Amino acid sequence: MFLIHASYLDKDFNLAQGDIRVENGKIVETGPALPRKPEDTAVDCAGYTIVPGFIDVHIHGCNGADTGDGTREAIEAMARFLLAHGVTSFCPTTATVSGDTIMAALQAAKSVHDAPVEDGAKVAGVNMEGPFFSRERKGAQNEEYLLAPDFPLFKKWYEASGGLVKLIDLATEQPGGKDFVQRAKELCTVSIAHTTAAYEDAKDAFDWGVTHATHLFNAMNGLHHRKPGVVGAVLEDPRVRAELICDGEHIHPAVLKIAFRLLGDRALIVSDSLRANGMPEGAGYEMGGQTVRISGGKCVLPDGTIAGSVSNLHQEVKNLVSWGVPFQQAVKSASLVPAQAIGLDQEIGSIAPGKAADLVVLDKNLDIVSVWKSQGNETKMIAFGN
Repeated sequence: MFLIHASYLDKDFNLAQGDIRVENGKIVETGPALPRKPEDTAVDCAGYTIVPGFIDVHIHGCNGADTGDGTREAIEAMARFLLAHGVTSFCPTTATVSGDTIMAALQAAKSVHDAPVEDGAKVAGVNMEGPFFSRERKGAQNEEYLLAPDFPLFKKWYEASGGLVKLIDLATEQPGGKDFVQRAKELCTVSIAHTTAAYEDAKDAFDWGVTHATHLFNAMNGLHHRKPGVVGAVLEDPRVRAELICDGEHIHPAVLKIAFRLLGDRALIVSDSLRANGMPEGAGYEMGGQTVRISGGKCVLPDGTIAGSVSNLHQEVKNLVSWGVPFQQAVKSASLVPAQAIGLDQEIGSIAPGKAADLVVLDKNLDIVSVWKSQGNETKMIAFGN
């Protein structure tokens, strides 16, 4: 199959003009006017731009479902909603909840990973946001279930997931943090999160093996000209990638522009989306045993604490472009950089030969026209834009 006459972001995320050849669920070749046989299927994409499928590595829920529901049906509901919004791979994300709830969530995610939903995004892994956080910076995490870093407990969960956990988030300054990081980094990416760490503490954590920062600027010490904090440590250190929630609520657009300019290819877009994403605004939505109210596109706990988002990566890419972040950089931060963060960049994340044919077709307004997803040896157009 060929997608022809398209503008597309090539393997280096430069805008190119030409064709994309797909076979057996993989991208085989890209280039101008690729040769093809009369019997080959060709889809004319003239006037459109093709980008890699988006990859959301931090998402709790959407479409009325949550990872913590611990059921295959919940993960399937999330997968279907996400694919319609251009997300072709995702990491269902746990929260600070009971051990039984975490275990059920891991098993549900593994079920969908092992037997994917045909009309939904693929489960690329699991992100564990908690329970190893500080009380002082817990944010919207449930204090009742907070624990000190406990590697044997984490390893038990990791093994129960079949090695599907790709990210583990923790407050590295907590007792046992160093030992946890040094052991967990051999299994997955380790992220600093919900932390009271100072600049020096964060730099120590990076030396131990932390290479990721969860929702930068949120639930951590910010940048001050005499106290650089975690934010300053991340911006300065080339070893660390940083998540950014680009909904305009968690971080001011001006700060996002600064962050993208400084981070470059270390910036990755996440949604941190809740089950209320795609649902009517109002009160009564649940996250980790707590009630969340949605008003004006903002999610808050009863005490006013901001709690996740109701955004998605496609909307966040559009936001960033409207705020002045270059299109190519915004797309790369929603595709290849997340793939790198979870160690799957040789399989997904860019339009390059040998990678999965996960593609999003955009019109001139950056709205979704169609989404293509590889499934085994096939690639199907299985979702249209909204």
